[in-house]
Amino acid sequence: MHACLHNHLLRLGLVALMAAWLPLPSWAADKNPSPATAARAKKKPAAAASGKKYSLRYQFRAGETLRWEVEHRAQIRSTIQGTTQTAETVSTSVKAWKVNSVDAAGRAKFTYSVESVDMRQKFDGRQESHYNSETDTDVPPGFADVAKAVGVPLAVVTLDAQGKTVQREELREQTTPAPELITPPLPAEEVAPGDEWTTPADIQVTLKTGEVKKIKARQQYVLESIEGDVATIRMATQILSPVRDNPEIEAQIAQSRGAGEIRFSIGEGRILSQQSDVDERVNGFQGEASSLHCITRFTEKLLPSVARTASPTPVAGPRVAPLARPASTTSREKPENVLRR
Repeated sequence: MHACLHNHLLRLGLVALMAAWLPLPSWAADKNPSPATAARAKKKPAAAASGKKYSLRYQFRAGETLRWEVEHRAQIRSTIQGTTQTAETVSTSVKAWKVNSVDAAGRAKFTYSVESVDMRQKFDGRQESHYNSETDTDVPPGFADVAKAVGVPLAVVTLDAQGKTVQREELREQTTPAPELITPPLPAEEVAPGDEWTTPADIQVTLKTGEVKKIKARQQYVLESIEGDVATIRMATQILSPVRDNPEIEAQIAQSRGAGEIRFSIGEGRILSQQSDVDERVNGFQGEASSLHCITRFTEKLLPSVARTASPTPVAGPRVAPLARPASTTSREKPENVLRR
């Protein structure tokens, strides 16, 4: 198990790059939530002072390039038969969306890439490994795939004004399946503080028998408040299938649980920041004396230096930024998924 943990975390870097464009990872608020998750779920959205409703829509301008700084921190601690091992990884990258065109319906087509990355990984009993794409001429062992994904176009994506993927062309082979959502979806109708919307977010897990099982889940979004031009959106992934009595499954979805917040500019039509946190424990995932503790934080923020130029007409499309800090999670999901989100 510890060897597997090491190998999974070595792949975290590549997954982080390939998935840096994803919406926040799943946040669990299931039927039997952990104390930390339950506390967050009880938080009530700010009441609408005037009952005014707002239209939330992504906007892009043809010719502009949007950049975000993405940071992911993960610590995975596993205990099996009295032996404990801790693995940690920290990655900071700059992702870019170069908007190629925007059509009359507000659908934006952009090219996605990662311009730079700085990554550190540390495992018990091993020397810390480090890779910086801007300063290192030699790529350290374990970072070859990460290095190949930096500074090259990774995909061409077309989004509509609600953030739905209309079309996607992968320009580089991925080690994991591409997700359907690459940015948080916005509601079809106008919303007021307290209103919510959801989208399916099923998770696939593989059992020891080799059977692939689908876990029913959905992502919930709640408009928390409006302050000036900025909408604060609270989000959580609700696990709908019963999993609390199955540590094997819990361990695999641990990193899909968390809590987060999005800050969205209504006037600019883009996400200013996102942040998500996970802090979950799973007991008995590999025998009675085993435990898994997963802590992650994923943040993304829009870099202010990006200039909005080109096309005179604003067009639909998202602008994503920082994610929130880990909440509580219990599961045995692969550490490589931690960075996704």
